[in-house]
Amino acid sequence: MNRMRAPLLGLVLALAPACAPAQAQTHPVVVGAAVAQTGQLADLAAGYRKALLLWQDEVNGAGGLLGRRVELRLIDDRSEAVTAERLYERLVREHRADLLIGPFGSAASRGAAAAADRAHRVLINATGATQSVLRAGHRYVFQVAAPYAAYGTGVLAIARQAGYHRLFILARDDPAAQEMATHAATDATRQGMSPGAGGAHVYAPGLSDFEPLVAMAKAAGAEAWIAFGEATDAAEMVKTFKRLGYAPPLFFAQAAADPRFIAAVGQDAERVIGLSAYEPFFATPGNAKFVKAFEARWSSPPGLAAAEGYAAGMVLQEAVSRAGSLDQERLRETLAALTTETVLGGYKLDAASGEQLGARPALLQILKGRRDVVWPDALATAMWQLPYPGWAQREVLQK
Repeated sequence: MNRMRAPLLGLVLALAPACAPAQAQTHPVVVGAAVAQTGQLADLAAGYRKALLLWQDEVNGAGGLLGRRVELRLIDDRSEAVTAERLYERLVREHRADLLIGPFGSAASRGAAAAADRAHRVLINATGATQSVLRAGHRYVFQVAAPYAAYGTGVLAIARQAGYHRLFILARDDPAAQEMATHAATDATRQGMSPGAGGAHVYAPGLSDFEPLVAMAKAAGAEAWIAFGEATDAAEMVKTFKRLGYAPPLFFAQAAADPRFIAAVGQDAERVIGLSAYEPFFATPGNAKFVKAFEARWSSPPGLAAAEGYAAGMVLQEAVSRAGSLDQERLRETLAALTTETVLGGYKLDAASGEQLGARPALLQILKGRRDVVWPDALATAMWQLPYPGWAQREVLQK
């Protein structure tokens, strides 16, 4: 009996070394992320989570990463940004995550970035648009979304093309809007335009009468009113303008691209220029395919959060493919030099700061009741129309 077992045991031992590498290759590539699934951010972050799950299915359907199945480990951060650093430490230490994708929101992304950089683990910063996420010294954090610092790029380009130099820049009193406005004022000065004394003017949330600010804009001879804030703010600006008979040659309000703005002011929205970092109809590379797949899986169109999650996955997939390895140093070098396209636009980083240079929010102008893309040219569905018409010259649009 023992003599019969001996040849079999020898065969098993002989085959074991050959089988071991094949078995090792069946271990999944673990991609970790903390995503709000409960708490006040859960609804906003739902699209982000859905897009990551869609990306996981697609990449596994195409053979995985380096021939290995991708396994997402999604931890619920309960909408508590202060837990992000600890949760990403857990993803590295306990879940043995090979790769990391950032959480939802800039506040949580700051903590995640700190943890990833300490662990020398690559992290794709999908939603952290504020510059505070890009701290000096972070070498393993790579931004995908357009930074807030670039939210004024498009409107300054149009103002320059139209020959407008005297600008009146405003910001709602919140950190994101103020970061957008401050950088817009700095960039305007650098480009030879005048944002006025003191740079951006800050207004309180809930302000319904912009008459004092209109008086300031008139006194400055402003040719462009550039405001960063919410849809309700933009609606109140329009109401104030109409009441005072004021019409700056260029009127930009960040949230004027939001359908809620049009619903609030109706035809008075005509010729206002707004901004959007993502729309399902954008002609960015791969977006039509993404929208179709997302709608088929989740029975609703993707929003910005979903596009950010999907773009993060695609950038990570491209970097791993080009690096041919999960070695963190090799991946870091690949991501730093990588140039590619996503549903948000381009991916290309500033070598010094790690800031995203490729993706930029688009400008949408309300033309005949429609939201048409007027910048950048690659996405444009119409040519921008200026000046913003005076109230006496407006025509009633036929329904």
